Amino acid sequence: MTSRTEHRVHHHRRRALRQRALLGGLGALALTGTAIVSSSMLSTASAASWPTPTSSQPVSSTISVSGVRDGGMVRYYGSGDLAGDGQEEGQDPIFKLAAGATLKNVIIGAPGADGIHCEGNCTLQNVWWEDVGEDAATFRGGSTYTVTGGGAKKAADKVFQHNGPGTLNISNFAVSEFKTLYRSCGDCSTQYTRKVNLSNIEVTGTGSTARLVGINVNRNDVATLRGITILNDSSRKVVPCQKYNNNDAVGTGPDSTNCLYSSSDITYR
Repeated sequence: MTSRTEHRVHHHRRRALRQRALLGGLGALALTGTAIVSSSMLSTASAASWPTPTSSQPVSSTISVSGVRDGGMVRYYGSGDLAGDGQEEGQDPIFKLAAGATLKNVIIGAPGADGIHCEGNCTLQNVWWEDVGEDAATFRGGSTYTVTGGGAKKAADKVFQHNGPGTLNISNFAVSEFKTLYRSCGDCSTQYTRKVNLSNIEVTGTGSTARLVGINVNRNDVATLRGITILNDSSRKVVPCQKYNNNDAVGTGPDSTNCLYSSSDITYR
């Protein structure tokens, strides 16, 4: 939702991504196996095929969630004031989760607005973004956030934006047609040391440069990558770990301090 200087250049790419909707559908076929359709069926990302919604529901004002909300695989999409699907800053989310809330078994369609905001600790379980708007989810406060199961595609910029403190754990997740899966905020007014853990992630490359994580090494951020499978990337365009000093790129690749992974943690197919 922030990192403005880094992201605004991608605004005009939304139209091109929409014109590739058919290619997006074909890319989804690469996510082999059986659809994850309930919390009891969560498995590895390699088992993820895109689920079919049980119904579709327009959302004209943000839905607040406290406790546990099971969406029953309904597709929610923005309408009215939530009809934005580009990279404009300051869009409202489809869902806003209070501290400690869980959102599960939900599909977010297009327009996607600013996806989901977590105001504190939260869990996103088996949530699917068919066409990411500004961001898929923004983590704003709290100490521990969990994304397990689900997937995202057609993200002209970021999938997950980490603005608050704490640790984001992402597991059993599939992503395609994206620029950055995770970004630690580079220009938030209040900055923190942040951590992200990726486990059992399936990535489908498009031949364009993309990043799994972008972290601020000057803020002592730490990214740990395990069980990453990258499809359709023979030219190695997907960067596992991009290092920044705030918004300035300063290097890539594993190390013993900030980008914690080895070649055995990345499988290309």
